[in-house]
Amino acid sequence: MGSLDDLVYYDENIPCLAACPVHTNAGMYVAAIADGDDEKAYLTARLPNPFASVCGRVCAAPCEDACRRGQIDEPIAIRALKRFVTEQYGPETGNGRVWEKVAAPPTVELDHGIGIVGGGPAGMACAHDLRRLGYRVTVYEATEKLGGAMWLGIPEYRLDRDVLGRDMEAILALGVEVEYDTKLGEDVTLAELRERHDAVFLSIGATLGRGLDIEGAQADGVFKAIEFLINMNRGFEVEIGERVIVIGGGDVAMDAARTALRAADYVAKRGDGEGADGGDERSSMIEALDVAISASRAGAREVLVTSLESRDEMPAHDFEIEEAEEEGIRFASRRGPARILVEDGRVTGLETVGVTRVFDDEGRFSPEMDDSDVQTFDADTVILAIGQAIDIDALGEAGPEIGPRRNIQVDDPTGRTSLDDVWAGGDAAKGPRTLIDAVADGRRAAADIHTSFGGDLEESKAGRMVRLDWHRLGDHYDRETRVSVPTLATGRRMGLAEVETGFTPDQARCEASRCLRCFANILLDVERCVLCALCADVCPLDLISLVPSEEVDPDHASGTALLLDETACIRCGLCIERCPPDALSMGVWSGIGVPV
Repeated sequence: MGSLDDLVYYDENIPCLAACPVHTNAGMYVAAIADGDDEKAYLTARLPNPFASVCGRVCAAPCEDACRRGQIDEPIAIRALKRFVTEQYGPETGNGRVWEKVAAPPTVELDHGIGIVGGGPAGMACAHDLRRLGYRVTVYEATEKLGGAMWLGIPEYRLDRDVLGRDMEAILALGVEVEYDTKLGEDVTLAELRERHDAVFLSIGATLGRGLDIEGAQADGVFKAIEFLINMNRGFEVEIGERVIVIGGGDVAMDAARTALRAADYVAKRGDGEGADGGDERSSMIEALDVAISASRAGAREVLVTSLESRDEMPAHDFEIEEAEEEGIRFASRRGPARILVEDGRVTGLETVGVTRVFDDEGRFSPEMDDSDVQTFDADTVILAIGQAIDIDALGEAGPEIGPRRNIQVDDPTGRTSLDDVWAGGDAAKGPRTLIDAVADGRRAAADIHTSFGGDLEESKAGRMVRLDWHRLGDHYDRETRVSVPTLATGRRMGLAEVETGFTPDQARCEASRCLRCFANILLDVERCVLCALCADVCPLDLISLVPSEEVDPDHASGTALLLDETACIRCGLCIERCPPDALSMGVWSGIGVPV
């Protein structure tokens, strides 16, 4: 079949796999769900991703953006289908340890020790892979819990903390050690970690918010979004009043807005936890009353999101904006913050000006304002969701080189820094991005750390082409509409319960059956082909053609070439059935992302 480089095409020809930063073969597990093989689907989803259960709920799903089905109507609901199988076989079920079929504990113990700074998605993905290879791994976590942005940044109504905890427990069960409440730059230095370990992976996240240089930005009642979310998720008291304005148009802005709407629920939960350690009945009653009073004061009654961008230009995902709108959050688009109104040191409102342009003719961010278009909004709290930064000081004077964006400078494919024994990844190296991007960074760094110690990963990359029977779509495949992901009714979104509720088995099978199965490839045996063109005649979408070979390769001026437009092929197999010399067949490249 040729070298691995020759076979890269087969992975790139699967759009969902190519778009996934960890190369999950989404088409393969979606098809397995359609066929009723849910365990195979789960193992395919779990193989490249130690946070499959978490991603089934909160992944940004770049696979759906790339899905070829979206060219017909709407993409497959891939993320929700992943949740469907993790709820059957993932760690959160407590039903055995199915994932060990593709992520077993190490069978050998290696001499090298690795220190990982930060227990977020990048750090724990790196820890997972290195421990499976047999390295001694110690994670240094600045807080009392693992999870990083998954715990501190993602609201609980989007990600059940029990699901996150179970994914973490599965990684720790491999033998990963953790030192909690150990902050880089305060409790331990990078120099000390380099002395203790043979290699260090830095995944300290981007936990500092960016401010605005406008009048009133230092007043009481002004919060940076990431710090607001961290405080809420850690159970710290945050008084926000009844009217909240969020400045920003990204996913973090949506999270901050929807969390502000639920602030009373966070207060109530904190009270439940604080009152759970016993005490006399009178004390409990007094505490319950205090919590009720605090909750009544804590929840925002009105939440407004202001953004430079229009609704269509906002960087937040559409479903995030739609969920916010359903919950009653209002939007003021194409408005730029001019000054924060303050009275007696406290926020009272936000003055904005109109935005006439956000991007220039080349598509670069270059907003222009109309200072004559002034609009003021009342507010008790203003939350700034305009970007995040890393704590560079924590790295110390002898830390790795810092890039122009004030991130740790790394080699993108490997995560290597300017220090020979230090790697970095996640938001600390690449800036705020998606959860699945951070997981990919951790896995790439783990692979490079392994090879730096003489390890060989080529065997795990070996693949082969497997012939298979095709799955013919129904005649009305293009009329089967996407199954909406079930959510709680707006009126029932009380407390911190997850808004999405997940597919039923019937819904999952119905949605999965819409998959075009792009992971299957039409294979041609050129020695058998007689160029009879019967395959072209039978193709229902006219995707096969015979052309003079020079149109494909000018160096071959004689002969005929057989062309197939695989971007539109529905893998119906009619061409294979019609081929007289059996020159055509269908196969799956069992390379990246497919369980053996």
